[in-house]
Amino acid sequence: MPVKTAIPFGNGHFFITFTCYKWLPLINCTDGYHLVYKWFDVLKSRGHFVTRFVIMPNNIHTTIAFSKTSKPINKIIGDGKRFIGYGLVDLIKKLNLMEVLQQLKRGVNKSDKKRGKLHEIWQDSFDWKICIDNHFTWQKKDYMHKNPCSGKWMLALLLLIIFIALQKFILPVYTNILC
Repeated sequence: MPVKTAIPFGNGHFFITFTCYKWLPLINCTDGYHLVYKWFDVLKSRGHFVTRFVIMPNNIHTTIAFSKTSKPINKIIGDGKRFIGYGLVDLIKKLNLMEVLQQLKRGVNKSDKKRGKLHEIWQDSFDWKICIDNHFTWQKKDYMHKNPCSGKWMLALLLLIIFIALQKFILPVYTNILC
């Protein structure tokens, strides 16, 4: 993952990934998915377009088409991470997840502590790639769509089981409508 690599463009379509500190499932354990949606609303209100996304328990993958902006794209993403991070800390406190909160406090390095940082919510920086052509954009779309179905999370497996179980009820109704 590139660390502190500036996006050298004032606009464009980018694949962006950022990950919770130590890959902790902070989004999931706080049910903080709505915080990501709020950030997407802010982006939309400023003329940017979230074209695809997947919110995992411990990271976010998205493609965003940034309109021409004088504000550096890195700053826009950093503000979003901060916005979501503050919300996650509030939820962690409300849920009384003190062990998690302590781990996030211990993760702050000395120089960040001097600047007043209290919690380490995210891995350093974020990963970005410019969506330069359709092939690359579709490759990232496929990656995002398959991500919840793979690895340790298998998040879509339950939905597949429910869908298969419901097929015997859905298909006869659908067939009757067509006949």
